[in-house]
Amino acid sequence: MIPIPTRTFTRTYLFPVELIAEEDGRWSAIVPALPGCSTWGYTREQALANASEAATAHVLDMREVGEEVPVVGAVEGETATVTV
Repeated sequence: MIPIPTRTFTRTYLFPVELIAEEDGRWSAIVPALPGCSTWGYTREQALANASEAATAHVLDMREVGEEVPVVGAVEGETATVTV
């Protein structure tokens, strides 16, 4: 029997991120398009990188349970990039 090659498709999502400077110097990052998806970092850059990581985990979980991943229109400002 000849094996049938499987195709792996990837998709990239961009989600807006709200960054909030906290009083203690840390930064909070919230991904509004993915309810419950939030994180933080010691710097703005770290919070944004953590938001991409958190959004990726969130999207993978959504896909695993069969939920539809929201598609966001034009995105301005800070974004979380998810490639799955």
